[in-house]
Amino acid sequence: MDSQQDAGALLDFGPAARHIEELAGRISDGQMDDPTPCPDYAVRELLAHVAGLTAAFCGAAGKDFGANTDTAPGTTRPVLEADWRTVLPRQLNELVAAWRDPAAWEGETRAGGFTMPASIAGRVALNELVIHGWDLARATGQEYSADRASLGVSFGMLEPADAIGRGTAFGPVVEVPEDAPFVDRVIGLSGRDPRWKA
Repeated sequence: MDSQQDAGALLDFGPAARHIEELAGRISDGQMDDPTPCPDYAVRELLAHVAGLTAAFCGAAGKDFGANTDTAPGTTRPVLEADWRTVLPRQLNELVAAWRDPAAWEGETRAGGFTMPASIAGRVALNELVIHGWDLARATGQEYSADRASLGVSFGMLEPADAIGRGTAFGPVVEVPEDAPFVDRVIGLSGRDPRWKA
């Protein structure tokens, strides 16, 4: 592996995935239609999106290509399965395990219909967990407590002006004071207003 892939193989999805599992576990059925920081998604669609991306990036890690990895986000509206409360935790655990394999970070892979270096795909996947974890927390009135290492991966991805997905997956940067909490700076870079509340 090259040095970039070596660094990538050290990334641990565990803390971000566990936090999403904890957040999801506290969401009530009565909150499913509540708005989220993702304008097109209520809580149920956001949960379905998270379930879909965990499956897609698990496939990307194992170079197991098919509908999960080759379907672009937004092609269809995500639908939350009835058994999501048991399926999502399992998928999150599978995602964590898949990216703990050094081979996951080697070569090229596919996700969301795009081919990219696996070392980049891993960072994209972790960033998705970080940002959508914040979305779920804000939408459901929960505290968000991402680990610093995961936030750092998101910051490194989103900070450049030509960040992957700028203008498509991420909206324009929301300006945040330099002395704001690190999480607010990351969220602002994702195109979200850190002050957003349901």
